[in-house]
Amino acid sequence: MSLRERKKQRTHDAISGVAISLFLAHGFDRVSVADIAAAAEISKPTLFRYFRSKEELLLHRIADHQGEAARVVRDRAGGQSPVAALEAHFLDGLERRDPVTGLNDVPEVLAFHNLIFSTPSLAAGVAEYVARDEDALAAAIGGSLTGRLAAAQIIAVQRVLARENWSRLNRGETADEMYAEAVRQASAAYRTLQQGMGSDRTLAGHPGV
Repeated sequence: MSLRERKKQRTHDAISGVAISLFLAHGFDRVSVADIAAAAEISKPTLFRYFRSKEELLLHRIADHQGEAARVVRDRAGGQSPVAALEAHFLDGLERRDPVTGLNDVPEVLAFHNLIFSTPSLAAGVAEYVARDEDALAAAIGGSLTGRLAAAQIIAVQRVLARENWSRLNRGETADEMYAEAVRQASAAYRTLQQGMGSDRTLAGHPGV
């Protein structure tokens, strides 16, 4: 990145950091764009040069994982099925306590998830990201009707597993306490996916995928 690009990225991240701090402290609906601009010491027009909407100030953090499932499938080892590659990636995420798996009990991460799931406009924004991930995964698998159906199931499994992990953490369990059970549940879910899709050559890791 050029010096100008690095400065722009730092400004982008700083504005988002200010916004998220305000959202967590006061609630998404109680913080205005004007409040964020004032706290970041910039004008509203400047803020909107970096973010198209109030929701994007927070949801852009999710964009780090945009298209991740599709990348995992494209980069998988030869002979490995798409489902097996995605399972290995999800299990690795559980071990690393990647927030995208839901198994992260850092207070700030839990508060971030709580804010998203309790705010309708943010939840709707997440749904749009999920839909784009599903489309990208379907294309990586092959783009056929079978591929689109498979992608929908895979993305749904990942979402449900992550939501279950987050819900249990939100009820007071710890990530360390939950880890073994989270691995078992994930393995069982992906095994069910693989059994349902294993008979299809397109989804089993055969040449031509």
